[in-house]
Amino acid sequence: MHSSTLFITLTTALGLVSAAPTDKTYNPTKTSAASRTTHTVIAGRGGRLIFDPDNVVAEVGSIVEFHFNPLNHSVVESSFDTPCQPKDADSFFSGFFPVREGQSDEVFQIEVKDTRPIWFYCAQNNNAHCQSGMTGVINQNFDRQEFSLRAHKELAAEVEGPSGVQGGIQGGWRIPNPNPLGGF
Repeated sequence: MHSSTLFITLTTALGLVSAAPTDKTYNPTKTSAASRTTHTVIAGRGGRLIFDPDNVVAEVGSIVEFHFNPLNHSVVESSFDTPCQPKDADSFFSGFFPVREGQSDEVFQIEVKDTRPIWFYCAQNNNAHCQSGMTGVINQNFDRQEFSLRAHKELAAEVEGPSGVQGGIQGGWRIPNPNPLGGF
């Protein structure tokens, strides 16, 4: 047996033969979406009136996922100038998440659609949570300190009267908690 015949026989037996090139172009029919980054924000971490983190930097197309700890929290979109009030009729609102212990069985997700700042707050207890500093921002403009999260929290502390909430869950998705054992 010639050495070239032995080589062909061994490579064929070992499955090492590659197909000969063809002039056909490969056209896959399967498509896949690029994975998105999900940013987790915890409402009420450690029993405190906070969002953790309260300042999120997220790319367009990212998901911000709110997890809820005891006792009862929500997340509502606001504007910088009017903290503790819905931004407008289309503002996102998670609904209230009453949690006795542990964390909620559901989370609330929103998609970041542009690079403008997205201000948010907890509407629980007629603004007591918001006024106590339970506010946050996605994509704060760090070049404009007059519109910082610190300044927003100062405005929220001055709000009097009940907070506004939307009529129902809107502007995002309330889904089963994808990480129920996360220990938040």
